Amino acid sequence: MRSQERHRDVGAYALGVLDEAEAFRFEDHLMECTQCAAHVTEFGPVTRQMMLYRRATPRSVHPMAQPGPQLLDRLLGQVAARHRAGRRRLLFALAASVVIAVSGSGLAMTTGGSESATQVTATDAKSGVWAQVTAADEDYGSDVELEIKDGAGPRTCRLIAVGRDGSEQTVTSWNVPTHDARPNTMRGSATMHPDQIARYEVRTRTGEHLVTLPSK
Repeated sequence: MRSQERHRDVGAYALGVLDEAEAFRFEDHLMECTQCAAHVTEFGPVTRQMMLYRRATPRSVHPMAQPGPQLLDRLLGQVAARHRAGRRRLLFALAASVVIAVSGSGLAMTTGGSESATQVTATDAKSGVWAQVTAADEDYGSDVELEIKDGAGPRTCRLIAVGRDGSEQTVTSWNVPTHDARPNTMRGSATMHPDQIARYEVRTRTGEHLVTLPSK
């Protein structure tokens, strides 16, 4: 029997209308075909409905009456249609979740930037380093974005938040490439809120001061 005909036997096997030899051969096929094994499982509800129908069938119907080829074809078509509908529902749900996630993220970013973010910019005349800090007030403290231009690498630098009480916190650190004055952007955070920060300082790992950005 050709492979395609074996696939079509899934409905007849699930409904118990194959003879013993055909059922035996189809079970050998099931051991190698995960697609047919999944379809047999999908036929479970249909099989139960057919059993209930058989039990409720009036005695006027011949007890050996069995589903014919047309019924099997209809059942196979219904299972395939259900399968396609399920895939469409899954794709629609995924698409909707992506749209909602993107829209929600855009809204959050817009709100944060317009209501609670502060931005300061400075250039140090001695080092030539330019930096811009954008800080958003969060429940935990400050969410900080740093954009910086520093062409005097390679070196490792840190952004330090200096509190109004004199305390210091490292917001983020990075490596400056060799002689690359293109802007670099990185993110960090501090447990101090923006109104608790007096200034931001960019320093090298060895403590050399590069630029100071007074907080608003």
